Amino acid sequence: MPSPNPPSARVVDNFQMTQDSATPLHPLVVRFAAFGDVVMLTALIDSLRRRYGAPVDLLSSGPWTPELLKHDASVRNIQLVTSRKTPYWLCPSQWHAVRWMASRRNVPVYLCDPEPKALALLLRAGIPRNNILRAWDTWPGNQAHWVDWWNDVARQTPPAFSASAPPPLAHNATPRLAVTDGERAACDAWLRELGIATAPLVLLQPGNKRTLKHGKSQQSDNKYWSPENWAQLVAAITQDMPDARVLLCGADAERPPLDEIVAQCNSAAVINAAGALPIDRLLPLMQRAHSMISIDTGPAHAAAALGCPLVVLFGAMGSTRWRPRSTGSPVVALESDRGEASKVMDITPDQVIKAWRSLPPPQR
Repeated sequence: MPSPNPPSARVVDNFQMTQDSATPLHPLVVRFAAFGDVVMLTALIDSLRRRYGAPVDLLSSGPWTPELLKHDASVRNIQLVTSRKTPYWLCPSQWHAVRWMASRRNVPVYLCDPEPKALALLLRAGIPRNNILRAWDTWPGNQAHWVDWWNDVARQTPPAFSASAPPPLAHNATPRLAVTDGERAACDAWLRELGIATAPLVLLQPGNKRTLKHGKSQQSDNKYWSPENWAQLVAAITQDMPDARVLLCGADAERPPLDEIVAQCNSAAVINAAGALPIDRLLPLMQRAHSMISIDTGPAHAAAALGCPLVVLFGAMGSTRWRPRSTGSPVVALESDRGEASKVMDITPDQVIKAWRSLPPPQR
């Protein structure tokens, strides 16, 4: 028999209920989100918290979700579903999610995931359909940015709460992430161990799970940029900032392809940090970095949310929906004009260098 405890679900508790006569409505948000999607979802979460005056509960997936949101005061509880493809009766995390949601039958539910499994779990938990706002019923099309849409969704109301919910707010939220003083101190200690605590730091994010797969670079992927191109960029960075250290960011599985870039650079200023950047280190690192250059992938959204000046290289998906959003720090998006045929390799090193040099120094 499977364990009665949810194997990977983690609960984030950021809110202490006040013992007053009016019980606040904690909206329930359902979104099975990748890393960057979670960052953009914080705009919706913040907008709902401001509107309803109480932090939200979140049904989601992926171990990165509670790690990204564990210090977010707009989030009360997080419940994870570890697999949506597994049949319900064989997936304990789905059982626990249904029981968890069953205690939230009388709150506004914002269903922000198009997967049929998401709605099926809500209905299995006994949540009335009129309590559910199905965001994808009002999808404005591919020309809308995710963050703008999430702010619009926050202004909508499930039918059952049309007369009782607080009125929509004009406020437009921007993605944001929280970092603690303890996490910053731990990151500083790690940098001291590397001997680079006082050096300006430039972060490079060369790949994601598709461009760097099975320990090899996937040159056919539209987000691939060659080691030679990264090396030209690094040469310009170290020419402009001789004291800087350039950190290559990525998961442990990405170490071999990043080693190719290190070898191509042939510079002591370049450090392969693959596998050494858990989220609670990566976020404060972004917060203190001089700048970041990244392909279109999740960590770029985190960097923008934390105020790190940023250059992002886009492939076929383009920047219309996916350009990272920031409050007060610059984000430069580079892409070719070939539409769905676009590749990051269409972007030249000179274009990236010019964009990086255009970034003003971080305001901290």
